[in-house]
Amino acid sequence: MKKVQHVFQRYEKKYVLNRQQYERLCVIMQPYMQADAYGKHTICNVYYDTDQYDLIRTSIDKPPYKEKLRLRSYGIPKMEDTVFLELKKKVQGIVYKRRISMPYQKALSYMKYPAEVETKDQIMKEIDYFLQYYTVKEKVYIAYDRIAYFGKQQADFRMTFDFRIRWRTQHLGLDEGDFGQYLLNEDQVLMEIKMPTAMPLWLSKALTELEIYPMSFSKYGVCYKEHLYQQVLENVYV
Repeated sequence: MKKVQHVFQRYEKKYVLNRQQYERLCVIMQPYMQADAYGKHTICNVYYDTDQYDLIRTSIDKPPYKEKLRLRSYGIPKMEDTVFLELKKKVQGIVYKRRISMPYQKALSYMKYPAEVETKDQIMKEIDYFLQYYTVKEKVYIAYDRIAYFGKQQADFRMTFDFRIRWRTQHLGLDEGDFGQYLLNEDQVLMEIKMPTAMPLWLSKALTELEIYPMSFSKYGVCYKEHLYQQVLENVYV
């Protein structure tokens, strides 16, 4: 049984590819990368934020330190299925992700009544501190279909490709289905490169050849800027 990882530290770079770039890159990467055992799978997330979206608004300003909290499932969970509560931080360009796993029903209860959980490890204590500092609730649901690859010679080097990124601000339960409005055009694919150190030379050459360039892209951030920002303004000036 594969061990579940709960602590991550890495550099992340993001790219938006068109379908042709994606297909050509898949050919180039075959000698170097191996698809993981899950194949294409659906990742579902609920992002927590304040009433005025203070967390994502701060994140968009690109401060030296930023953080976000989300509840994640792999597929549409039942109440007894395992989900992950993730605290994601970015400090001077390095991404730190710390998460705890628990049944979905317990996660929902914890987010409402965190003080009622008596036994807590270090990660849960960090999430407790976050919840004491920020008054948050479910704000946005984001799901996507992902194919993930790892390096044949370097297992901690990963590339992921996300398709059909979709979002909604109602029916925010992870168990309510993975429907939503699309965030990118149908032929666009979001690629994320997750690496502990430098990018391999073969990949750097491939990206240059295919004219694929890094960009700042947060799924939640793009969703806020393109779809939710106007709602916040309207609420402020009502």
